[in-house]
Amino acid sequence: MTGISAMSRFFSSKFKGLEPYTPGEQPKDTSYVKLNTNESPFPPLKAVTDAAASCRPLNLYSDPTCSDLIAKLAEVYKISPDRIIPSNGSDETLYFAFLAFCDSGHPAVFPDITYGFYPVFAQITNTPYTEIPLKEDMTIDINDYIGINKNIFIANPNAPTGICLTTGEIEQIVKSNPSNVVVIDEAYVDFGGESALPLVEKYDNLLVVRTFSKSRSLAGARLGFSFGSPGLINDLNTIRFSTNPYNINSMTLAAGIASLENEDYTIENCNTIIKNREYTTDKLRSLGFEILPSCANFIFAKHAGLDGGWLYAELKRRGVLVRHFTKERICQYNRITIGSMDQMNVLISELEDILKER
Repeated sequence: MTGISAMSRFFSSKFKGLEPYTPGEQPKDTSYVKLNTNESPFPPLKAVTDAAASCRPLNLYSDPTCSDLIAKLAEVYKISPDRIIPSNGSDETLYFAFLAFCDSGHPAVFPDITYGFYPVFAQITNTPYTEIPLKEDMTIDINDYIGINKNIFIANPNAPTGICLTTGEIEQIVKSNPSNVVVIDEAYVDFGGESALPLVEKYDNLLVVRTFSKSRSLAGARLGFSFGSPGLINDLNTIRFSTNPYNINSMTLAAGIASLENEDYTIENCNTIIKNREYTTDKLRSLGFEILPSCANFIFAKHAGLDGGWLYAELKRRGVLVRHFTKERICQYNRITIGSMDQMNVLISELEDILKER
């Protein structure tokens, strides 16, 4: 995080070693081709913004039951309403899951290269956790999680690699850990991954977490939703109603419902992103980049002749913003959000120029 000064003398010592999550840059001083935070390049439909503008009067609290949104989610995903919980972005449900299911006797486990919020949530909830290294090819070895007897958190497709496990592989993990909760974070599943949703009614220890931020063009609205057994959902609602029962504002509730009423638009945008991803992957490979196989709205790329940190900075200097991570195993990679075709062609052109100059 930037702009954070020294903590006050009142800050609890229990958070002394807490390392906050670092969000992607949201610069205000320069106009960039912004390919760093996996946002959709497509705006929400006018019907969605109109719904938000004409929502429940803002002098009244939002509906704490979120009943209309849950009913629409149940209709679209063909699942019982008692298996659904909405949230303020998917991050909130992930945090609730650590609060509800993890403690000193129920530790957590997740890959060493994955969504950066998992270790933060573990630290802030005082949960012991283990990070299991990805294989050399950056894939998850499901054998590392079979019968591990810990609460498991897996992003599928994984972030920042974009690599996806199959539903069959997820089922092996869930089935072998019946006394622990398995959380599958499907923030990017709409771009070509396999969803574990069909397993929810079969296993009472599976929680599938989704978001409106990526495929539904509502990152700024902060809306997520999750599927699980009625028992898991009741557990999470106990945490929700004990912390912030009005966690989703009226405008976001209305926008979410309107988005679900326009599924064709979401599907069309996802298909466009997939095509743009394939196009960009082919172009970058022809320039000598190594690209991991992605089922997400981003690619993870490195070039043997270019330092990852230097390339990030050089692209930023040229007006193209991508995401760079300093962790040793992945510091030579950059994560590139898939945007519009125009945005991807700007990126490709700049990379061509950089390689010519080098």
